[in-house]
Amino acid sequence: MWWRAVRARRRIAGARPASTAAAAAEKSCRAVVVPRFGGPEVLEVRQGVPVPDLKPREVLVRTRAVSINPLDLRMRSGYGRSIFEPLLPLIIGRDISGEVAATGTYASSFSIGQEVFGALHPTALRGTYADYAILSLDELTPKPSTLSHVEASAIPFAALTAWRALHGTARISEGQRVLVIGGGGAVGLAAVQLAVAAGCGVSATCGSQSIERVMGAGAEQAIDYTAEETEAAVKGKFDAVLDTIGVPETERIGINVLRRGGHYMTLQGEAAALADRYGLAVGLPVATAALLKKQMQYRSSHGVEYWWTYMRADAEGLHEIQRLSGAGKLQIPVEKTFPINQVREAHMAKEKKLVHGKVVLEFD
Repeated sequence: MWWRAVRARRRIAGARPASTAAAAAEKSCRAVVVPRFGGPEVLEVRQGVPVPDLKPREVLVRTRAVSINPLDLRMRSGYGRSIFEPLLPLIIGRDISGEVAATGTYASSFSIGQEVFGALHPTALRGTYADYAILSLDELTPKPSTLSHVEASAIPFAALTAWRALHGTARISEGQRVLVIGGGGAVGLAAVQLAVAAGCGVSATCGSQSIERVMGAGAEQAIDYTAEETEAAVKGKFDAVLDTIGVPETERIGINVLRRGGHYMTLQGEAAALADRYGLAVGLPVATAALLKKQMQYRSSHGVEYWWTYMRADAEGLHEIQRLSGAGKLQIPVEKTFPINQVREAHMAKEKKLVHGKVVLEFD
């Protein structure tokens, strides 16, 4: 579970071993920081932010573009405060595309100047909204030459989240049927494309503005949830349901359309929220108990598996994401870009839903 990674990361947060690698290209840089939790107005672009020394299996990346994920907005607002509040000011951001600036001793598979893209784990202590970001070997892969930095930065976090659910949890295989609830968003669209690439038959729910995009991604059926009843619209049962919305109604639908032995996976797990409410010591055991209760409930009533799913860096997943995106089979369209010094405006545009698609921040 992600909270085991949280504990491990917190144990090492206070002391980073000196790098045994090439010296960092820069000792300080410009970064977007969150000095306190709140709205877009709390974001500050600061100069002279320290760049930590590299560990042996880490890579220093010169940032060219980062995409804005819902997690970024939530972290800025205080989601995960039980982990991150003691570490303020915080650098947020998970996706990145850029060039290798320095490598750790055991990261020689990457070369200086090489174009790369990737995504940090959700509990990473230093994000990517900075001129220089640090990623581990399993969080980074060469960028396909067919993609610009802006295009590449929109893909990894969303695609790895979908990969973890479909391949890590449900273990989908050719010929199975997959339903994606919320197929118009970045994770949902990535899930459609990954399931299609695995040889699955895919149906997805989405808004009317996303029907064409979802069908273009290879779905057999796109259901406009504003005009159709999902359970009535789908035919037959599914082997896996990925619910990117995660409200009680979508959970009910997802469970009901699964065949016995199928997997229901939601992005809206309660672990972080419960940890924030009660503190890590109490919140994580409460979250574990809540998950186990749901799992037993649905195994008993429907014969299906119930999971909270989170992004996790995965070298195998990143390699497949690189292959598919380079071949044009995995794309997350970017609707709007902002320069990094307009990060407040970018967050405001996403928060107020002025831009419904993917937003990317560009670094000069």
